[in-house]
Amino acid sequence: MRVKVSAGMVVAALLLAGCSSSNQLTAAGQGVRFVEEKPGAACQLVGTATGEQSNWLSGQQGDEGGSMRGAANDLRNQAAQMGGNVIYGVSSPTQNLLSSFVPTASKMTGQVYKCPN
Repeated sequence: MRVKVSAGMVVAALLLAGCSSSNQLTAAGQGVRFVEEKPGAACQLVGTATGEQSNWLSGQQGDEGGSMRGAANDLRNQAAQMGGNVIYGVSSPTQNLLSSFVPTASKMTGQVYKCPN
């Protein structure tokens, strides 16, 4: 009986930990910015990155702001790891009618550029 209770407590703790996880913006990620206009010739395209925030069990937490913010933080962190400092052409392919009712993962994709400061 004691083993079943202990195993149940471990599973519950892991599930709760999964609910509270959120992508935090790193120091390097803070140096990455989103732009609406395509970067000029002085900037070099580094590649494409995708940021994701899992919403399993935690849902959208009342609105999609929290989950999309987590995806944006992950995208900025990934861009920084790639050596970029600008993200252009961001899209959110996972935001659709279904995601309004079912807690799906939020994703953001964008082109990463390295631009002079």
